[in-house]
Amino acid sequence: MLVPKLFTCFKSYSKEQFAKDLISGIIVAIIALPLSIALAIASGVSPEKGLYTAIIAGFLISLLGGSKVQIGGPTGAFIVIVYGIIQKFGIEGLTIATFMAGFFLILMGIFKCGNMIKYIPYPITTGFTSGIAVTIFSTQIKDFLGLNIDIPSEFMHKWIVYFQNLNSFNIQSLLIGVTSILIIILLPKINKKVPSTLVAIIFCTFATIYFNLNIDTIGSKFSNIPSTLPSITVPNLNINMIITLIPSAITIAILAGIESLLSAVVADGMVGGNHRSNMELVAQGLANIASALFGGIPATGAIARTAANIKNGGRTPISGIVHSITLILFMIILMPYIKLIPMASLSAILIVVSYNMGEWDVFKKIHKFPKSDSLVFLTVFLLTVFFDLVISICVGIVLSSFLFMKRMADVTDIRPVSYTYEDVDETAFEYKIQIPKDIYIYEINGAFFFGATDKFIKTMKSMNDLPKVLILKMSNVYAMDATAYNALEATQDLCDKNGIKLLILDIQYQPLKVLKKCGFINNKNQDILFKDFDSVFNEALNIVNSYYDKQKDIPQIPKIHTA
Repeated sequence: MLVPKLFTCFKSYSKEQFAKDLISGIIVAIIALPLSIALAIASGVSPEKGLYTAIIAGFLISLLGGSKVQIGGPTGAFIVIVYGIIQKFGIEGLTIATFMAGFFLILMGIFKCGNMIKYIPYPITTGFTSGIAVTIFSTQIKDFLGLNIDIPSEFMHKWIVYFQNLNSFNIQSLLIGVTSILIIILLPKINKKVPSTLVAIIFCTFATIYFNLNIDTIGSKFSNIPSTLPSITVPNLNINMIITLIPSAITIAILAGIESLLSAVVADGMVGGNHRSNMELVAQGLANIASALFGGIPATGAIARTAANIKNGGRTPISGIVHSITLILFMIILMPYIKLIPMASLSAILIVVSYNMGEWDVFKKIHKFPKSDSLVFLTVFLLTVFFDLVISICVGIVLSSFLFMKRMADVTDIRPVSYTYEDVDETAFEYKIQIPKDIYIYEINGAFFFGATDKFIKTMKSMNDLPKVLILKMSNVYAMDATAYNALEATQDLCDKNGIKLLILDIQYQPLKVLKKCGFINNKNQDILFKDFDSVFNEALNIVNSYYDKQKDIPQIPKIHTA
């Protein structure tokens, strides 16, 4: 349903729930304030752009989204992508890519791709999430240690420069960073209701001012930070830039779709809800278009902020709307104080974020996974760290697809079947009759698709003495594709050339639909389809007898056993 959850929630809305949504929205805004600034800086843009994103995109995601508790805004997953786009194409390139990604997300929602994204394999999502976490961590070492150096973008070169300049670290920055991490980790153990990141920021900012520490702050790195929303600016689109940025825009759209729907699924589990995936994608698309128009960066559903919203009583999109309005007030009122925040504290926040978003437990149990899944996970992880997210996702999906097809082909079985009939007469005398050598029966088990057709064709060609009747038993084939149909058609041609009658036993709905649609089964040859073994076997006997132009005295056998 392309209907925002907000409209549904108003049917049973109450003053008590509004009070809870109001409190939750304010708390989430307090959490989002330092986080949005830190994510923007880490992405290579000025801090206010993170606030623009949380305000504009967050408002639209709550207003129009398919989840009643989703909180939208900038997230850590986009740091690597945004930073890479800015390095290649500048701020204008990022704006255009975000703008285009918004339209891709809307199309994904309109064409009902919301349910398809959930089929992206677990090793891929965990692989690139862990890779992004490592990359985010590596980008924060400079500010955490207070190093006054230029950092290359490549992962290995970055760490080489870190180790070469390790002796020039600023002890004051290190102390502020460590203090921030300790507060963020330890405070929730004492009081979970107080936002630990905000306490860490306030404490370390006051410490920096009181002790007059010689460390970088937001104000020293970004002097001119506006305290109001900018006017709408339409990006300067040209065909060459659009073509160049299509891969980046698709990556933003896919990542935004995956992360927002994963967040919505997690939220459903926490509140017992049921999100509308396609409406969520449309809302994410509109939010990213608006974010680009207001000078923001890519946005999606933020799992941590959504969880905080739920834990503080938020149950409708009103809490997300309150979160955005509160952030506007914070930006207008608190911007002079925001400039005093030390960079080491922001880097500490992102180091904790990177640790929390990484799927580190997967590394512990990776040896228990199937080898193919372990290979996909490690490949995506390493490609994300050493190259970029676009390459890792593309390679991961292709690799997963090939491995899945091989696995399905391996379990698809095409084998000859031997049946034995038995009957017992009045004197308890038992006798058995084997199927005549002129009748071949082959049974196909599993998905009959292009990955398994080679096995089928080889089996058909391996028939030594050609029979008079070939029976294909398809009771265990529940899916069939065009390549499999082509193989079946080739088998029919082989039968026609050699005077073999092809009969099909117990075919299921989907394969039958394919055969009828392609013209393999029509009104003239319906008689090749049989539902039970007795009828197809009797027909096969008639064909054989007719071929030899003589009758065989075959007793009526009621009982069938598979040998």
